[in-house]
Amino acid sequence: MTRMTRDFGDTMQKDAVPAVSADVIFASLRFPNYKIGVNNQIMETKGDPKVLSMKEVVARETAQLLEQQKRMSVRDLASKFEKGLAAAAKLSEEARLREAASLEKHVLLKKLRDALQSLKGRVAGRNKEDVAEAIAMVEALAVQLTQREGELIQEKAEVKKLTNFLKQASEDAKKLVNEERAFARFEIENARAAVQRVEEALQEHERMSEASGKQDLDQLMKEVQEARRIKMLHQPSKVMDMEHELRALRAQLGEKSRLYLRLQKELSRTKKGEENVPHLYELEGAETLGSYLQIQPCSDNAPELSKCSIQWYRVATEGAKKELISGATKSVYAPEPFDVGRILQVDIISKGQEITLSTTGPIDPAAGLGTYVEALVRKHDTEFNVVVTQTGSDHPTESIHLLHVGKMRMKLCKGKTTITKEYYSSSMQLCGVRGGGNAAAQAVFWQPKQGLSFVLAFESERERNAAIMLARRFAFDCNIILAGPDHKAPLET
Repeated sequence: MTRMTRDFGDTMQKDAVPAVSADVIFASLRFPNYKIGVNNQIMETKGDPKVLSMKEVVARETAQLLEQQKRMSVRDLASKFEKGLAAAAKLSEEARLREAASLEKHVLLKKLRDALQSLKGRVAGRNKEDVAEAIAMVEALAVQLTQREGELIQEKAEVKKLTNFLKQASEDAKKLVNEERAFARFEIENARAAVQRVEEALQEHERMSEASGKQDLDQLMKEVQEARRIKMLHQPSKVMDMEHELRALRAQLGEKSRLYLRLQKELSRTKKGEENVPHLYELEGAETLGSYLQIQPCSDNAPELSKCSIQWYRVATEGAKKELISGATKSVYAPEPFDVGRILQVDIISKGQEITLSTTGPIDPAAGLGTYVEALVRKHDTEFNVVVTQTGSDHPTESIHLLHVGKMRMKLCKGKTTITKEYYSSSMQLCGVRGGGNAAAQAVFWQPKQGLSFVLAFESERERNAAIMLARRFAFDCNIILAGPDHKAPLET
């Protein structure tokens, strides 16, 4: 055994080991590391200030995980929890190793204390006091080591708790990843099924289109063959004879129609007892949609129409109230779709004398017009070639435009330039032109909005009436009544 000399007591600092008591308080929570130096001196190793304790490392990692949990993806979160679990296992292993080292330190301290006790019995005087002081220091170290063991046990419990938490979090993260993966696979399968259904529908549509196209082609070929057969059977001279006969029949039909109207008017005057009353004017023209009515003088005593005041009316039934047709103050008036099924009257006032003329019956609809309009209704947008004959702005007239009649709005274009485009509204007006000579049956008055109006001429009477009916049909679907200005102004007869 090494003999302890006086130098050992001189090098030992008394203030390093305070008096041991039940409520001993140490300045540091870490148990200091000691080593045997020169001349068997016990020296404390200075720890690296940058090295953190196990509790601080665990607290820092836990704070970082909780902070990043909200902004990480599910997969990254699972990876982080797995790394944290590995770190916790490592910390647990380090705690186990430190516990083993602590046990070794207890054994060493016990051996040292026993050696000092045996040495205390052999020395006397000053040396005995030094040995007693050394024994007190060893006991203080043992107490401090015991306290450190308590801290290690607490840290071990915290590490175990953190390990369980990280293990549970890792399992939850894996479960969440599996759920998200299963949901993603389910969505992918649904998308694939939808794509497959679309592809099958497209293929079915293509097959139906090919079959329909082939059927239409076969039908067209049959019609062409039938036309060729008819052409071969009939000589050109016979076809020309048939055309002449059709023209003659049309002329005879027109003449009979005029004779029928004249007889109808005479019959009407006879019923009213006016056969002996001289008539100054009469209405000429077919009383059907697509034609026009014109006031014609039938007596030399009839005043000139240019010096008379003229106003047209529409009447629902005989003897009912008549509605003034605003703007219809000319000698010519072309019925519009709103006049179908109604009787038209015209008042001629000259020098205080008033003459009333009326149609023999309600205005008849145009043949085939309803079917044509129903076919146009199925389209989203219908184009009509029109000529702007009159406008309320500086826009040039007598030029060809395109009038688009859609389900929600009407648009007037010239080439790629849009003149006006307005949605159906209560300020929009559309009606037949109320005057304008024999071209009135092909013209309309259109006011897209307040302060802007056009007079448009169509290619035919059929196109004009179809455009009016189509626009009013679409406007009615938008809860808008589209008609002319003051189209319902009832007056007493």
